[in-house]
Amino acid sequence: MSETAPTLPADTEARELLEELVSTPSPTPEETACAEVLADFFERNGRTVFVDEVGNVRAPADDSVLYTSHIDTVPGDIPVRIEEGENGPGLWGRGAVDAKGPLAALAVAAVRTGVSFVGVVGEEVDSRGARHLVDDRDPPEAVVNGEPSGWDGITLGYRGILSGTYICTSESGHTSRPENNAIQEAIAWWSAVEARFGGSSVARDADTDVSDAADVPIFERVTPKPVEIEGGVSEDGLAVETTLDVQLRVPPSYTTEDVREIADGELTAGTVNWTDAVEPTMQSPRTPVARAFRVAIREQEGDPRLLRKTGTADMNIYAEAWDCPVVTYGPGDSDFDHAPNEHLELYELDRAVAVLETVAEELA
Repeated sequence: MSETAPTLPADTEARELLEELVSTPSPTPEETACAEVLADFFERNGRTVFVDEVGNVRAPADDSVLYTSHIDTVPGDIPVRIEEGENGPGLWGRGAVDAKGPLAALAVAAVRTGVSFVGVVGEEVDSRGARHLVDDRDPPEAVVNGEPSGWDGITLGYRGILSGTYICTSESGHTSRPENNAIQEAIAWWSAVEARFGGSSVARDADTDVSDAADVPIFERVTPKPVEIEGGVSEDGLAVETTLDVQLRVPPSYTTEDVREIADGELTAGTVNWTDAVEPTMQSPRTPVARAFRVAIREQEGDPRLLRKTGTADMNIYAEAWDCPVVTYGPGDSDFDHAPNEHLELYELDRAVAVLETVAEELA
């Protein structure tokens, strides 16, 4: 990240809001108390605000841009504290980076500039808040989704995700028999899926050479990952049963349907119940909102960085549903996402708020 940006005065309002948000635990789906903190902030600043039926905090206003980030965090108890570091004070606590730092920055900037804001729920599990939002309102002219990118970085791309559960049952029998049981069938299917993709986004057919997969950037690969496996003899002793939960990250060169067809094509036994699919997205760096960020970051004497993330975020939901430019932005180092040492250097929060105020003014 840029180290040449001018020192800004501490943004006391943003820092106090961040500390209050981080001090209010909100692991999915227990976001209610933190949502109330966020709604109270908008009410104190004279903004119309309401909590919708799924728990989103919504402050409708100027739709030249919608500022939005998620309220929920992954589980984890990290004592909330402020400690001095090499770059000044940092705030420690679960969610400081993912994503209450971006949430606080976007909320403060939205209050100061009068643009629309939504704090959504459920991002860490099923994006229920974002899914409800795109079904319940018209598209804005642009979206800034809050996730850590560093104050001088903007994220333009995320991989998608395909999730499912493999299910297989076989007759029970002596372990000396040569036929595969259900556990072996699950292992064989998943091994075939991993071999088919080989870490490469170009593994579309059986004849593709994936020996150079290590040279393919992670963002451009399909990444298969087993999540949970259960298996054994059934209660009545007559069968062997297996379930295998899996996720496949999907680069923009594929659709989730492409990946599903390839994975299904490797089945020789059992079935897969595909439970969730979120499409990948890659936004142009030349959209009005991306240009506004480059201008705003340079005003703070930063060198804008354009990022692609290997995970999946609510940005994917907005990009697929709404015909408007979307970027993801927020203070913080994503290496600390979900980590036991999660913390945000507060100078990043100050600079991110300044950038977001300029972006809103540029787009308005």
